[in-house]
Amino acid sequence: MKVRIAPSILNADFARLADQVAIVEHAGADFLHVDVMDGHFVPNITIGVPVVRALKRATALPLDVHLMISDPDRYLEAFVDAGAAMLTVHVEVLPHLQRTLARIRELGAKAGAAINPGTPIAVLSEVASDLDHVLVMSVNPGFGGQHFIPRSLEKVSALRTWLAASGSPAAIEVDGGVDLGNAHALVSAGASILVAGTAIFGAPDPAAATVALRRAADAR
Repeated sequence: MKVRIAPSILNADFARLADQVAIVEHAGADFLHVDVMDGHFVPNITIGVPVVRALKRATALPLDVHLMISDPDRYLEAFVDAGAAMLTVHVEVLPHLQRTLARIRELGAKAGAAINPGTPIAVLSEVASDLDHVLVMSVNPGFGGQHFIPRSLEKVSALRTWLAASGSPAAIEVDGGVDLGNAHALVSAGASILVAGTAIFGAPDPAAATVALRRAADAR
């Protein structure tokens, strides 16, 4: 299973965002993770459609856009038009999750569902065939730099078993406190996409940190 690294710009220097993105792109990052927060679903406000559109012009990396917002259905088309290759929505805010995932696919993006630490994987039981990826939050969403919740490893493992039993090829993505110390354990548990903000952009050399995280994840 190929491990894919998705640096999160949440911890990048926004005054030098294009340069920071170029650094991790040249270091071999697979995606660029973009956290969109509205100050309602999570206690923080970040960026919106204009920044996603600007990033699309600045990088060849696919944009992995994570909507941590209370009404994602209103903005699906706007974010895909702006350049999102992957669009992830939270199950906690969507009473009609299947419809939303289907709409994302209709728009031409990969559809993902995110689950918070307190949300059981059982909420995905009726949408297995609609998922391209599942994002396991290993911290409570809203802020970068938080500590990884250890029981997230068990959740990833249980999710891998459930997806296999459901016949779903959906990838498992993990976001929150991912670093050199847990990358290999996460991949062993079943994750194939690792999102890292502080571990990459908080490091003195983001390029070296990107390479090191991949090596740690791939360690045998």
